[in-house]
Amino acid sequence: MPSFDIVSEINLQEIRNAVDQADREIRNRFDFKGTESSVELGDDFIKLESSSEDRLAALVIVLEEKLVRRKVSLKSLDWGSIEEASGGRARQTAGLKAGINTDNARVLNKMIKDMGLKGVQSQTQGDQLRVTGKKRDVLQEVISALKESDIDLPLNFVNFRD
Repeated sequence: MPSFDIVSEINLQEIRNAVDQADREIRNRFDFKGTESSVELGDDFIKLESSSEDRLAALVIVLEEKLVRRKVSLKSLDWGSIEEASGGRARQTAGLKAGINTDNARVLNKMIKDMGLKGVQSQTQGDQLRVTGKKRDVLQEVISALKESDIDLPLNFVNFRD
């Protein structure tokens, strides 16, 4: 019976590369000179800091461009609010989201069931979902429908087996 797994993973190496590229670009760009802007990668977050909120917004755009260029989904970022730092500076953190929690698993299971495709079943296995079906074409329909859906989670489809 054909099956595949739905997971939500992020590639930390690609995120590290994107943060390094963004940091390199802000050190060289003329509009960031003298703002002492910085981008730092923590264990499960990215911290951005700049001299003002408009420079911080430009910094966010630079980081997002680098992430998209490296094929990292922007859905994997959970942006926090802009905080005032000492000296009139602005700071913002972006948490990194990975894994499918139970609430999101329920939503995905319900979406798959509501498609009404014959012979398709889904079950939660830890932080991933296993979807099985009688035909490969039906499973491909599920994948395309989930890609088009408006879920605030980076979905990856792995272990497709016939």
